[in-house]
Amino acid sequence: MNNYPKLHNAAWPGLVGKGPDSEPSIGLDKMLELTANAEVSGVKFDGIDLFLFDPHIDIDISKDELKKLADKIASYNLKVGSLVAPVWPDIGGGSAMGSKEDRQNFITQVRKSCEIGKTLREVGIRPYGVIRIDSATDPATWAKNPSESTKKIASTFAEACDVAADYDEKLAAEGEICWGGMQSWKVMVDTLEAVDRDNIGFQADMAHTLLYLLGYNKPEDRILPKDFDWDDRETLTDALKTMTAALRPWTIDFHVAQNDGTVFGSGSHDKTGRHCQVKDPNGKLDIAEDAGHWLRDENGKLTKAFKHICWDGCMFPNEVMFNQQTWNDILSAMIDVRNKHGWRE
Repeated sequence: MNNYPKLHNAAWPGLVGKGPDSEPSIGLDKMLELTANAEVSGVKFDGIDLFLFDPHIDIDISKDELKKLADKIASYNLKVGSLVAPVWPDIGGGSAMGSKEDRQNFITQVRKSCEIGKTLREVGIRPYGVIRIDSATDPATWAKNPSESTKKIASTFAEACDVAADYDEKLAAEGEICWGGMQSWKVMVDTLEAVDRDNIGFQADMAHTLLYLLGYNKPEDRILPKDFDWDDRETLTDALKTMTAALRPWTIDFHVAQNDGTVFGSGSHDKTGRHCQVKDPNGKLDIAEDAGHWLRDENGKLTKAFKHICWDGCMFPNEVMFNQQTWNDILSAMIDVRNKHGWRE
């Protein structure tokens, strides 16, 4: 059996889209428990990716507390992979195209995240993974002056990359339609090219990138026809090939997910590609097959561009998340992806 890429769950679905204006958040301990308890034919999750935000992890956590957290995660027989930097204005960060103070706050949050990442590597719990960022601004604000907006975002990202390089970290920009300068596949490539740093890349999420094909928030970049019939698998496959040919060379972090072709938001989170359960009858993706567009190059050769893949189930209802079968189904889908597009070391 293939043992790479390693299979991770994400902790942040316990926080993203939750809160006072939605459902209660789910603590990190519970997310670790649900992840560790999932099992399919003797195979379990290898690790978890983390959101550096309270109540899961305080971005200003001390090294001693961080080491205790690493011990706790290790007690579940899990590793740590990628870390989400809390770069948004309402939680201490700032827009990557905002004021000088906003942009400095953004950089500060990246620096703190890299410090945490380095410590987790040093204690042996984090053998791979990146620091995930986004522009922390909305498409409408970006669209007021696209050229200048992209220039500012790229400048902030470049400075963040220089900071990350001091910690031997790579930054992965998340492709979501809700982020300005990242809301379409073409805009995303333009932003990444403008950064001009070796340690910047793309975080592909199968649910979010499916919306790229439909041109949400950037209709002129739509690939699928407006009257597209989701039963037309050949046209969908061709569209996926077009998009992934542009973004795959940048991809350094990958989220397995399902999407029903619609947008969704809960709590304070803007609408983006809806994450569906693995067995959702309205899911538009063949998860294992379509993951291959990201994990293999145009000639069908494995890229091996990242050592782990992660499931993202953001904004699942708590009733779904507390059901252990949800995570067994997710793990099963992840195993299918690895069996089809993995390798052995």
